[in-house]
Formats: sequence, structure tokens, C-alpha cells
Amino acid sequence: MDYSSPIFKGKILKRYKRFLADIELCEDTPINKKGDIIVAHTANTGSMKTCWGENWDVLVSYHDNPKRKLKYSLELTHNSETWIGVNTALPNKLAVEAIENGIIKELQGYQTIKPEEKIGKSRIDIYLYSGEKDSPTDQCYVEVKNVTLLGDNKRALFPDSVSERGQKHLIELTELKRQGIRACMLYIIQREDVDSFSPASEIDPKYSELLEKAHSSGVEVLVYQCKLSNLGVEVSHSVDFFL
Repeated sequence: MDYSSPIFKGKILKRYKRFLADIELCEDTPINKKGDIIVAHTANTGSMKTCWGENWDVLVSYHDNPKRKLKYSLELTHNSETWIGVNTALPNKLAVEAIENGIIKELQGYQTIKPEEKIGKSRIDIYLYSGEKDSPTDQCYVEVKNVTLLGDNKRALFPDSVSERGQKHLIELTELKRQGIRACMLYIIQREDVDSFSPASEIDPKYSELLEKAHSSGVEVLVYQCKLSNLGVEVSHSVDFFL
């Protein structure tokens, strides 16, 4: 997936109030000069642990939209080994693209892909179906999570903070599977310095417990890693997971 907006290099100075980051620009942009310090929107509600440090290289996107208060968004950070995708608005789009392109082999064979399908009082990220929507065997619900936390032994972890919302999604997927409907938990790893995945049991033991329960109930766990560059991000290949 190529970036839909112009991308510029910078260095991150600090992150604060969850959604804001001060960035020193390393090149001119349409409205700022190299060396200017700008405030970028950070679409990431997690802790961003292991995802940034002072003066790390970053990429920000520029948006010439009069309705936006902040003209820049933080897209990628770099830890001297890999780019790390910190924009949590991107993984759902990456997942849909990877399904359509045949990269995620486990999710092929469906005629329709529908993002953000309402179920009960919440929404599941991707709904796949073919044939009759009322037939359980022709349906598949997929919840997508962005994975950026680096653990020991080159293992990616999720979540990076306690995630009650994530816990709720696992319960919903487990219930769907109980009803005979296919349900999948899809983790998109947006960094290249890892080679496997596990739930972050020390950070959120409840989430880890629910994931194990979901998997034992038949909910499929899919883990795919991305390739990242200043040109774009794309889902590349599957990696092993350990529960």
C-alpha cells in the first residue's frame, strides 16, 4: 500500500497526551521549513512501548485539509534496525488489500469483503461472505490488531497496554464460533526485527487467557508481518505464533 499523502522525514522529540508528538522536520514541506518543530497527530491509543525514543527518525504524512486541526500525522518510526508502523488506522486497510491480493491465503474464497460489520453493540473489522449471508458456513468475521511491541528473542507481542476493548473482541469471536460461524483473529505486525508472535501475558494476562480460550474454541489465529519503507507498507508473509 503506497501512501496516499505526501511523506516527509523528521525526528521525534516527544509524545504526549496520547495523540500528539513533537517532530523536528528534516526537510521542507509545503508549509514548513527544514528544522521547524511541528505537532503531528498520533493515531495510536497504546503505550507505543519499544516504538519510539527521543531523536528517532520518523516519517510524517502531510494533509492539506482545511477541516484538520493538525496538518501532519505520524506514520513510521525507526529504531536504527527497522521502520515501525505506528498508525493504527492503517492495519485494517492493509488486511483488506492483502486478502484481495491473495497474500492472506487462509481468507480466500469469499465473494464479498465488507469492512466494519456491526455485530451486537460493536463492530468487527472485516466481514467476509459468499453465497447466502444467513448461512453460517458462508461467513467469516475477522478482527484485526496492529502489533508493534518488541519482546525478548525477536518476538512481537500484543497488546502493549491493558486492552479491555481487545478482550471484548475475543469474547465476541468466541461466541461467533460457538454459533458455527467462522471467526479469525488477525495480527498485523508492522516491524521487521521480529520473527514470531505471542500475547503479552505480563502486560494483559486477561487478554492472553481469552486468546488461548478463543483458540481452543476454534477461533483461528493468523499472524502476518509487513514490509515497511518510505514508499509504503504491505503485508508480506505469515509468521509463527506461540500461546
